[in-house]
Amino acid sequence: MHKFITLTDYLTSENRKKVFPFLFDYHYLRNPILVSSFSQVEDFKSADFAIFPLDIGYFFETKQEAVLFEFIKNAKAFKIPVCVYSAGDFGITLPQDIVTFRMGGFKSNLNKNTFILPSFLNDPIADFFENNWKAKPKSTLPTVGFVGHASGTISKYLKEYLIYFRHTMRRKFGYEFSDKQSFFPSSIKRYKILKKLEKNKKIATDFIFRKKYRAGATTQEQREVSTLEFFENINRNLYTFCLRGSGNFSVRFYETLLMGRIPVLVDTDCRLPLEEIIDWKNHCVFATAIKMESALLDFHHSKSEEDLATIQKANRKLALEQLNRICYFIRVFENLLVDKNTG
Repeated sequence: MHKFITLTDYLTSENRKKVFPFLFDYHYLRNPILVSSFSQVEDFKSADFAIFPLDIGYFFETKQEAVLFEFIKNAKAFKIPVCVYSAGDFGITLPQDIVTFRMGGFKSNLNKNTFILPSFLNDPIADFFENNWKAKPKSTLPTVGFVGHASGTISKYLKEYLIYFRHTMRRKFGYEFSDKQSFFPSSIKRYKILKKLEKNKKIATDFIFRKKYRAGATTQEQREVSTLEFFENINRNLYTFCLRGSGNFSVRFYETLLMGRIPVLVDTDCRLPLEEIIDWKNHCVFATAIKMESALLDFHHSKSEEDLATIQKANRKLALEQLNRICYFIRVFENLLVDKNTG
């Protein structure tokens, strides 16, 4: 059994939404698999590794970073790995010897101790399709779907720039502590690439452009309608277009995997989860914005119907069995402790 230490005093009901994701299942839900595989201890000397309990951004924003650095100092004194969670679209980079879990970031800037978190999601096949899943057969033209926020207007460009400028100013004056970002108007870039795909007669497109996030839904009923429309689009197309949002990651990418379809991921220098274990080129189409069409066509025409069915099945299996919170953290922590013991 692996032993870890954390700061239990912070694991309150008020802090559930910003807790380190592993501790959500271990402490609040008392997941039996985690409870049987890990035990919490009260001193650093007895621990195999240390977990800082909450999103580190909270401690910077509330000027309590001394608590974080004291915890790191104590863990280092006993030469055990210390794991932190950086929430939000952008994340915070700490020194290289700290094990950081975050949603995204730029691969070229991330160190080997940075672990990308998948989006931990409910199963849409169970929620919307009564657990009735089957592979999409190969068609002559690759069918690509997309439902989401995409706009080519000047007003939208200006709005996204103002949001970017606000984050930049808050970062500059010490009100925000996330990593510095370059301007990336995601809805504009999505619109341009999607419109280009629509013009290609060798590709069958099924796009629904929304001017607002979740179609501007404000009621539960509206959210349910827009969500169903979203997943129905993924379900009826073999491929789904995926491009990062504000942060350098795509939730849609993980939703497509769960649906047992094939993501077409625009490469924006992103790192994917468990890259040392998962051979991601077997699960999705990687492409630059410039070579999107040729990459998709080459992939589609190089695969038989049996190949594509196998990939779809493997994608759903991957999402369900390796990218859920329980399996993900067991795999990462066990590998982390193996590295510690053999290093």
